[in-house]
Amino acid sequence: MTTDEDELPDGAVAEDATRDTSAQRALFSYLTADAADEYLAIMRLFTGTLLADLSAEEVAKQLADRGLPLDPDTVESRCRQLVDWGNLVRSVRETRVPTVAAYHRSRSRYQVSKLGGRLHREAEEILRAVDGAREVARELLARIVDSLDQILLQVGNINRPVDGDALAGAVTGVFNDHQMFTESVTDFYAYLSGVLTRYDLAGDEYAQFKGLLLDYVDLIGADVNRNSPEILKRLVTLLKLIDRVLDNLPAMPAMSGDVFTVERLPGRTRTDWEQLAAWYGASEARSGPDQLRAAARQALGQLITNARRMLTASGTGLSRRADLLKLAGWFHNADSETAHRLYDAAFGCYPARHLLIGPDEPDVSAGPGTSWWESEPVDVPVSLRERGDRTARGRSSRVPDPGADAQRLMARAREQNEARHAAAAELVAAGSLHRSRLSRAARDLLLDKLSVLFAAVSVADAPVEHRDSDLGLLLRASPTKGTATVVAGDDGTVTIHDVTLVAMPLAAKGRDTTLAAIA
Repeated sequence: MTTDEDELPDGAVAEDATRDTSAQRALFSYLTADAADEYLAIMRLFTGTLLADLSAEEVAKQLADRGLPLDPDTVESRCRQLVDWGNLVRSVRETRVPTVAAYHRSRSRYQVSKLGGRLHREAEEILRAVDGAREVARELLARIVDSLDQILLQVGNINRPVDGDALAGAVTGVFNDHQMFTESVTDFYAYLSGVLTRYDLAGDEYAQFKGLLLDYVDLIGADVNRNSPEILKRLVTLLKLIDRVLDNLPAMPAMSGDVFTVERLPGRTRTDWEQLAAWYGASEARSGPDQLRAAARQALGQLITNARRMLTASGTGLSRRADLLKLAGWFHNADSETAHRLYDAAFGCYPARHLLIGPDEPDVSAGPGTSWWESEPVDVPVSLRERGDRTARGRSSRVPDPGADAQRLMARAREQNEARHAAAAELVAAGSLHRSRLSRAARDLLLDKLSVLFAAVSVADAPVEHRDSDLGLLLRASPTKGTATVVAGDDGTVTIHDVTLVAMPLAAKGRDTTLAAIA
């Protein structure tokens, strides 16, 4: 039975959160250990019969009969490890053997622990389960109604004596039936959600699944709608008589003390009945039948979505099952080099390039050589991004406005020009560039001019000048053997060997070139 935290008694959530469960978690270790198959085979022997008491030698003999030969020393090691994890316990049975050697072989006997046996039974059930739909035990709802009627018949009449065994059987039947119903219906809807999320659901498989969903979900919903109000009405009446129910439930005398902890069957406390009634709608929290109806609506909605997808003009919509199977066949028959080329072609694993989609590009100056890191993101249409549909929808694309593009280009040119003039002014202010500290922009401008200066100095072996009329900048490079020009910056230092650099202003005609000409 599933409950919400607000349905638990005071302190129950805090107690579960602070309780140490390391011993219980260690019970699962044998399922994922390196020798998991051997551990599983040993646990099957101990849980196959009631209270099996076996030694390592007996376990090794039975495993050999089942086709798993293991020497007794290995079995002894495995059993000791299972004892450490808590799945087995050492037996306290007195050993009667004829010789000392037999005593040493039989002195270590083992039995399955309570939690270890319970865990292994659950594990075996999961290992035997198939990946398919589990039938819902919907007939148990009507049986819950009958069991509640029996309980009310027992405790409803004060003057009538209560049959404790019959009352206990009915109480246990109510909670067992409810637990089995909720587990089966949870597994069923979990299977539905797993199938409905498949995009390759089509054809005969879809038709069969549609029949299962429409018929079976409707059947479950009808049973829930018919029986849940009857169960709720009886539970509300029974909560008023719950003290009489609990007082007349028989308990084993040896298990009613405070010496050790006892795990009682469900239905032996008021909290169990309150939570059961809350599941059927006795509280303000969302009831179990409401959750089942919501799950059914969601499943039917997804079924309709899949039907709409298959009926669209694009065939099966996002389903690429046939294409992927064909691609897998190509991979199977291709050699290594062809497989790499095929993978690159099928999944687009090429170097990143900026491909223009059309006039809706935010920046028309971006081309195939523009990096994605520097360009504006491209707005991919929703139909192409989510459904893979290239069919044109909606309004026509807007006609690009050349005036707006021209203004954007003019603004960009103006910013670049102002930045270069500021860098040139910084170089002029520095004068002699040796031991100067420049910004990154001024340093980059100096490095752009150095290639021309180096070529001239190496040929003439005399001071040379480089004039930039647009920036009003004159750079003079003088060859000085053994002397270097060192320029520092925030991100490093530039050392120019055997050259002395000086920056000076240049009053040349054409310095005030208009911005329109630059653009």
